[in-house]
Amino acid sequence: MKSVSGIRGIVGESFTPELLVSAASAFSRYVNYGTVVIGRDSRPTGEAVSMNIISSLLLAGCNVIDIGIVPTPTVEIMVKELKAAGGIVISASHNPIEWNALKFINSSGTFLTSKEIIRLFKLMDSPSAFKKWDRVGKLTKNHSAEDIHIKKVLDCININKIQNKKIHVVLDSVNGAGSLITPKLLDRLNCKVTTINCKPDGMFPRGAEPLPENLSQLSEAVIKNRADIGFAQDPDADRLAIVDEKGKPIGEEYTIALVTEHILSKKKKKKENVKESVVVNLSTTKAVEDIALKFNVSFFRAKVGEINVVEEMKKRGAIIGGEGNGGVISPEIHSGRDSLAGIGYILEMISDRDKKLSDIVNELPDYYMKKGKVSLKQGIDIDSVLADIKRQFKDEKISDIDGLRIDFNKHPEFKNGWVHLRSSNTEPVFRIIAESPSVKETELIYSFFAGILK
Repeated sequence: MKSVSGIRGIVGESFTPELLVSAASAFSRYVNYGTVVIGRDSRPTGEAVSMNIISSLLLAGCNVIDIGIVPTPTVEIMVKELKAAGGIVISASHNPIEWNALKFINSSGTFLTSKEIIRLFKLMDSPSAFKKWDRVGKLTKNHSAEDIHIKKVLDCININKIQNKKIHVVLDSVNGAGSLITPKLLDRLNCKVTTINCKPDGMFPRGAEPLPENLSQLSEAVIKNRADIGFAQDPDADRLAIVDEKGKPIGEEYTIALVTEHILSKKKKKKENVKESVVVNLSTTKAVEDIALKFNVSFFRAKVGEINVVEEMKKRGAIIGGEGNGGVISPEIHSGRDSLAGIGYILEMISDRDKKLSDIVNELPDYYMKKGKVSLKQGIDIDSVLADIKRQFKDEKISDIDGLRIDFNKHPEFKNGWVHLRSSNTEPVFRIIAESPSVKETELIYSFFAGILK
């Protein structure tokens, strides 16, 4: 699969050595043979893929800095920190263990934009090219990446207040890239840390996505250890889900809602200007929109995909943003989804308010969301199906910048709810996201559109 999210596939099937060589050779030309930072998650195929990519880049004439097993946001930070020409993250993120992927980073430390990645894909159509023996690149290893990333998070939060609180945290890193760096961050914040699934061998002990149904072990550990909070990451640690002190998963949508509420209230408390904006993607909970409205801050939505949100945030001067899959994007740290940033802000929020997490969550706008995916019948013209749906609901608020999102203002059964229908960037499926203030209404909306697509 090729998309704005990079190139991904199943290792040994579509994700082949030949594909890796082609991608690395094309990227060497894309960065004009400059220095490239390489990092990966912990999945078992990562080392072999990394060796292939590094070798191909070196033979193409690029110098390579290998920073090892690190979160995706750490690679983004290090590209900018080291003034590299670009970077490649080797991670299939939330996809199952048999998948792997390449995510491409530009010299600004953000993922390639849609225009930039189209250019890279065109370069892949040309034959791979390599330098003569005396012009190949050099490989170096950098072991400072974790400390640099942690410092950037610590610089943006009240360390002393969190340290004094001595918060008990249970951490589930799904044996992924967050397994080593995250305990180090928590230790710096004087948290009492109980770790589960923090051995970075890439053997995922639960579903890779930090969804509520995959967090039963974390919930049990929070209750058993009488912890204040539980944090769950995905394999490349750019997404964060949270379990409250009662062992209840609050839903990954509410990660960005909590952080947004905290950032805006912190600005207001300091009497700073909060006239900037908040940006999330089309699939993110309406709770974030309500929070922005509460603080009289402009609110915007972007296409799904980290770089799409980042580009809109830059355009709108956003102070916080992200995606409802647990992806927090804080420009004061760096322009990318970052679970460590989310952890820092949430711990600061708990310390600042001197309340239990469940009480803080209860004060947020309350919505019920249902997400799902369907495999479409072969030969179906999805554009035609979406056009029919658009005509059927022409009197509602519609966005077609990324699939189809409908906000229902008039429909007698769906009023106050919304639905987003779109092709996945990371899986060969069609996604359905529905939300409303009630379980019954959300189920009605979801079932209606799932029925059409099936």
